[in-house]
Amino acid sequence: MNKKMIVISLGGSLIVPEEIDWKFVKKFKEVIEKKIKAGYRFIIVTGGGKTARKYIEAGVKMGDIDTEDKDWIGIHATRMNAHFIRTVFKKYAHPTINKNPYDLESFLKAKESILVASGYRPGNSTDYISILLAKHFEVKKVANLSNIDYVYDKDPKKYKNAKKIKNISWPEFQKIVGDKWDPGSNVPFDPVASKLAAKEGIEVSIFNGKKIGNFHKYLDGKKFVGTVIK
Repeated sequence: MNKKMIVISLGGSLIVPEEIDWKFVKKFKEVIEKKIKAGYRFIIVTGGGKTARKYIEAGVKMGDIDTEDKDWIGIHATRMNAHFIRTVFKKYAHPTINKNPYDLESFLKAKESILVASGYRPGNSTDYISILLAKHFEVKKVANLSNIDYVYDKDPKKYKNAKKIKNISWPEFQKIVGDKWDPGSNVPFDPVASKLAAKEGIEVSIFNGKKIGNFHKYLDGKKFVGTVIK
């Protein structure tokens, strides 16, 4: 198991909640750089965020867009965000963004402290990419940085009696999110990625990446606020 490698699924909602949140990215960078100096390496997989949703929503308003095209729009949004993050971490980052998790030759040989990956092809999300990369690099824990503090048993925006979940098994979590991927959907963790994580015994922690102090606690192995799925 690769203890010094940390896989982060960086939610697009943090990079582009409405506009590009450069203040968050700056704080995120400071935390990562501190850990790099302590000898850690990172794989950062970027989501599409509002950029993806805005394009998909605009397309739907103008006509009938099929699922595959929605997916491709989202994938290109993740790649734009990946280029941005790689540029921000240029001093530490591998020069190439991985767009194909099944072609990892340059990633596996890389010596840089940061490897950046984006979306691949229709049918899965960047959550799935993060689990796949964790599997290849023998990392057993993935941090999913989102804009929520916890996963709930149902949508807290719709249901006042929704209960927050601190710890949950993969089978129970899959009952909440289902088993099919829908591009543009807003689930806490992709159902297809959940299946693979369960199969590979990978633990996923979902927490609010904006709360930088909480992110610090996670990286330091301390008690943090969030949901752990295993």
